[in-house]
Amino acid sequence: MDFIKLNIKGISYSQTQVGAYALILEEEFGQRKLPIIIGNFEAQAIAIALEKDLLPPRPLTHDLFVNFAKAFQIEMKSVNIYKLEEGIFYSNIICENTDGEIKEIDSRTSDAIALAVRFNVPIYVLKEVMDRAGIQLEMISEDDADVNEAIKEIEKELNEDIAKEDDYSELSINELEDMMGEAAKNEDYETAAKLRDELDKRKENE
Repeated sequence: MDFIKLNIKGISYSQTQVGAYALILEEEFGQRKLPIIIGNFEAQAIAIALEKDLLPPRPLTHDLFVNFAKAFQIEMKSVNIYKLEEGIFYSNIICENTDGEIKEIDSRTSDAIALAVRFNVPIYVLKEVMDRAGIQLEMISEDDADVNEAIKEIEKELNEDIAKEDDYSELSINELEDMMGEAAKNEDYETAAKLRDELDKRKENE
């Protein structure tokens, strides 16, 4: 199977879903972005891991998993996002034990990424999933390696006063595709992801 390496672009707050965030991943060699809607706890877990200087007074759940794995000499190798079904991304955590055995552990994508940041391991997506769900967007800037700056830029775009309509049932596929293109042009990751999911559902039901 052909996998594409991803980097974390940033996390932005969702204005349309209470307690939801948009996690933005991007391919390492390319301009496509992969938006994934995650919950508040998962967003916090990822954000804390990205901010190296921010240490909670007691281990969080993901930190506990890391401590547990290290205590028993279990090494995390990578995260593989291998399927997209009904708007849900499916992932495996690839681990290796002291005997050199490779194990695949099923995981929610948000949890897998929170652990990937803590273990400093790569994140991959199956090419078929990226081809289906990736959104072509221009780079925010030439010097956007810093995660904090990327987050600020994404939040700036998403916090603009743009009317959002979640019910797309009356729209045609062509209208949905046009709206997704416009959302991508405006770097409105959340709306683009919702439109993408609606298109996937329509195509699956054809």
